[in-house]
Amino acid sequence: MRHGGAPAAATGDHRLGEAHRLQQIALARQQALGGTASATDALVDAWFDRAWLARSWQRCLAQGQRPAESVAFATVSAAVQRDTRDAAQALLAAAQPEMERLARAVAPIRYFAILTDAHGTVVGTAGAIDRSDRATDAIARVGVDLSERSVGTSAIGAALTELQPVWLHRGEHFFEDTAVYSCAGAPLIGPRGDCVGMLDLTGVNVAERPELKHLVAQSARQIEDALVLAVPHALCLRLAWYDGIATSERAAVMCLDADGAVVSANAAARDMLPSLHGSRHPAVHADELFALPWPQLFDLAQRGSAVPVPLWSGLRVSVRASRASACGDSGADAAALPLRSLTDDLIAQAVRAAGGNVTEAAQALGVSRATVYRRLGQGRRPGVGAV
Repeated sequence: MRHGGAPAAATGDHRLGEAHRLQQIALARQQALGGTASATDALVDAWFDRAWLARSWQRCLAQGQRPAESVAFATVSAAVQRDTRDAAQALLAAAQPEMERLARAVAPIRYFAILTDAHGTVVGTAGAIDRSDRATDAIARVGVDLSERSVGTSAIGAALTELQPVWLHRGEHFFEDTAVYSCAGAPLIGPRGDCVGMLDLTGVNVAERPELKHLVAQSARQIEDALVLAVPHALCLRLAWYDGIATSERAAVMCLDADGAVVSANAAARDMLPSLHGSRHPAVHADELFALPWPQLFDLAQRGSAVPVPLWSGLRVSVRASRASACGDSGADAAALPLRSLTDDLIAQAVRAAGGNVTEAAQALGVSRATVYRRLGQGRRPGVGAV
């Protein structure tokens, strides 16, 4: 009896499918980059909607790039790496726990995680990175520029430009030199609605795994929520159209200061409350969103459960409110807690991401186990246990 691994027939079918896929990509490159057909037409049978890929290839051509040109990944000095990390401290702090969890999930299929800023510069990596492999080491370095202008079409440049999750396999990258990579990427939208970076999963000479687009998008949402909670605030609101979702990871999340002004929100909250879109976001007040006296939102924190709240549109949303830890009622108090609030939220998230394993959480955060235990003891959160 055969145990473990994929059946021989399935393995053979997969190899045939992979070969056919690569043939389709090669044909698309020949037609689209040779000017005989659009990339959308050439790839219509290769994989779902590829209009964004056509746009990326055309941008590269318009910039004077040519597929056969050599790609030179710049050498990055220690000083540049240090400055890059320093400039991205807030993003790294919010992303590191999720990146570590993501890297563990994709390690068996030889992918690793890359975090970039909004310009496509690498600010962090996670996972089993083979430094002896030239193609791997070239991109998995803090400070290296992986923007579309620098390295052509990739998940990094495409996600940052198109502002949507993407998947690329081998020859779908613009340059022939980068056809060894397969990658999934998702943009990271910050607490005020602007793109602050992107999260990438990359493998070198690996099998195609388009499902990683869903995985990386899910992890990006977790990082976005961590960024929302890292903004100094007095009250956190989790919203949903009906009770139940407001307590889940899919919830819309927004935070208020002690005066009721919106200081941060995730993409789901901005979609539910259109007034949060655009440049007005920093000035939006809770009384513009909810058809009730805004101080009542703070009273909801005492309920400990989701409560229906009316909107000015006539709709109702289910709202679960919670006060920021150690936060008073004044704006001064809320503004005085960034480090403490950030530390507590990230520690709680890291422990959950590690399945309750305090040792793993401490390693991911770069702090001692004693620090994690002490913080958990000061203010234990639901779903977090001291292990």
